[in-house]
Amino acid sequence: MSLAAATDLLYGVHPVLEALRAKDVGLHRIFLQEGRRGRAVEEILRLAKARHVPVAFEAREDLDRRAGSGRHQGAVGIASAKVYLSLEELLETARRHDSPLLLVLDGIEDPHNLGAIVRTAEAVGAQGVLLPTRRAVGLTATVARASAGAIEHLPVARVVNVAQTLERLKAADFWVYGLDAKGTRHYWEVDYRGPVALVVGGEGRGIRPLVARHCDGLVRIPLQGNVQSLNASVASAVVLYEVLRQRAGTAPVSPAGPG
Repeated sequence: MSLAAATDLLYGVHPVLEALRAKDVGLHRIFLQEGRRGRAVEEILRLAKARHVPVAFEAREDLDRRAGSGRHQGAVGIASAKVYLSLEELLETARRHDSPLLLVLDGIEDPHNLGAIVRTAEAVGAQGVLLPTRRAVGLTATVARASAGAIEHLPVARVVNVAQTLERLKAADFWVYGLDAKGTRHYWEVDYRGPVALVVGGEGRGIRPLVARHCDGLVRIPLQGNVQSLNASVASAVVLYEVLRQRAGTAPVSPAGPG
């Protein structure tokens, strides 16, 4: 079955529990009915914590609306359209390339934005995308559809702590650049020809200050019009194609080089 055709939702305590236990089924988020108790619910909470799957409690009527009916037994899971890699698994895959390119997304919440970013990242030949486990959309079927199939070809990892992840990437010889309106250099003034990780912030707030401090540098896209921001997927595409252009040997780079 195509990932883009996969369902977003699982209904019922036992289907959610089995999805948590399975190695080849991922869950992005779980919603439980307020006041629901029992051994199965406790097991859901235990496994969700171990797998870093966020759990929220909702009133029965809210869960009914989310599920589209009352036949959910007090549990609804949002299924991932693809199984995630660990950070180390993604790095192992990336190391097969001389100059790997990774995209780190710090809190993208719109599934259509995420799908568009994944589509562009795959188109330019990136080796993977990293997503935080919390306060961000995961790989739902909506994301899969918005990616136009790219999600099936691009490795994706989930990480608990973005700032610590950036330090791990730097230890693996990646240069880490954040895309930020307060960046000290224009995006084309950086040399992207070595191993690079690009950090893109969430809609509205951008990269969090703590995450920005763990970047090797911040770059900006100059804007001349009245609107002083770009959609996250558009901003990502601008910089990703600069990376591709440089690696094709057709773009000037800053004399200062990396850093």
